Amino acid sequence: MNVFYREAGPADAPAIVLLHGFPSSSNMFRNLIPALADRYHVIAPDYPGFGHSDMPDRKQFRYTFAHFADLTDTLLTRLHVDRYALYVMDYGAPVGYRVALKHPERVTALVIQNGNAYEEGLKDFWKPIRAYWTSGQPAQREALREGTTLAATRSQYLDGVADRSRVDPSAWVQDQALLDRPGNVEIQLDLFYDYRTNLALYPQFQQFFRERQPPALIVWGKNDVIFPAAGARAYLKDLPQAELHLLDTGHFALEDQGDEIARLMRAFLGRTFVQDGKSSRAADSSHAQHSTVR
Repeated sequence: MNVFYREAGPADAPAIVLLHGFPSSSNMFRNLIPALADRYHVIAPDYPGFGHSDMPDRKQFRYTFAHFADLTDTLLTRLHVDRYALYVMDYGAPVGYRVALKHPERVTALVIQNGNAYEEGLKDFWKPIRAYWTSGQPAQREALREGTTLAATRSQYLDGVADRSRVDPSAWVQDQALLDRPGNVEIQLDLFYDYRTNLALYPQFQQFFRERQPPALIVWGKNDVIFPAAGARAYLKDLPQAELHLLDTGHFALEDQGDEIARLMRAFLGRTFVQDGKSSRAADSSHAQHSTVR
């Protein structure tokens, strides 16, 4: 399995792992990475079937969040990254939190951007997906196919955004081009069904928050219809010291609020890593890689 990842910053600086959502890839961090790489070692992988990573046939590879977490963990091990902050968005939340359950001592901080871990964050948008979870039948699966069309992808980027001119259309065009690869929609429908396994782990995710109390920055597009703001506020039950910012935007908040998120992250991470006993160093390096992970 060839896993593509973007990497920037000095290898000995505090590490930040950026985990993307659906239907995107590490491309969603194209502007955030250079905003952080002067002080941090930044790593952003693509999951199998996304971005530039391999897309094996469904008969040879089961597309599950558990497998994504295993591969992400293996990649970080290969890169000798044993302490890291996690930026989790959408699918990146269950992937990142599964990795955190494997190695809770390695997580130095959380940056949570429209990535859910509470029932409060699953509203009307999820009704047809829940129907598929309940039945597992072809009719309910087919009803979700519309969520992989260009109109649906475009709406994820634009819904809830006050000034749509701030959103780069190449983002959703690239996402859709990758979704339109032969066989990819079936992979996405498999993942819609597997998402139910994440809900079963919510109690464990929440226990991790309560017991470990990782420093947390929540930057959330408050107009998101997929993961509404109630999901952001729910984190405060278990992370009462978390820093919460509800931004006037939608699901892909980095697209129009990237400068503000980068500013908030730099301030938060500066405080967090000093408290963690690590310093930040300026450096100049970046590259994209494929790592073979088995």
